[in-house]
Amino acid sequence: MTGGEWPLEYFVEDSGRVPVREFVRELDEKTYARLQWSFEHLRQRNVQARQPLVRHIDGRTWELREESRTNIYQVLYFFFTGRRIVLLHGFQKKTRRRPQQELAVARQRLGRFLEREGGE
Repeated sequence: MTGGEWPLEYFVEDSGRVPVREFVRELDEKTYARLQWSFEHLRQRNVQARQPLVRHIDGRTWELREESRTNIYQVLYFFFTGRRIVLLHGFQKKTRRRPQQELAVARQRLGRFLEREGGE
């Protein structure tokens, strides 16, 4: 890695499924490209990234936000030991408020990740 760049990694389910990768691959070409650009900026800026690219939600959970056409897409993530950014959950936001079930999915995955990796 050069400079302050941090690697992005995908949360992997016990089954081997990679939910955020699957979510991103299902997007249209333009949205996919925009999200890849946002991922690259997050990787380079990491903890220095600010709105409108990212926003702190609570605790360890952050969101990366991308608009494409009239849709809003969010990827929830957290920072982990070793300067790693772990992508937990991606979804299309369909209401003004963040659906609590989407946040619950991210929190469950964060907990599972910490169990496996020995984090706090």
